[in-house]
Amino acid sequence: MDNSKLFDDVATEEELLKNDYRKYHGENMDIYYNATICEHAGECVRGNPLVFEVGRKPWIIPDNGDTPSNQTVINRCPSGALKYLIKEK
Repeated sequence: MDNSKLFDDVATEEELLKNDYRKYHGENMDIYYNATICEHAGECVRGNPLVFEVGRKPWIIPDNGDTPSNQTVINRCPSGALKYLIKEK
């Protein structure tokens, strides 16, 4: 699954926020999470517990992982509850 997309189009921050995604800021990428559609499959916390740690606030810290690894983990999310946007430099 390509979780940089929303409804088969490249996601924008405005669309993600409008669709109940919460933004977690990172230096090179932002990660977005929608608790309403999360299936709690655990792909994120098993994929990189340094970035995704349930019980920690904030529970997602994008800079605790590198961008390619974060993309791989997020793309494993079966529900689409996790999305990302890579920042242009």
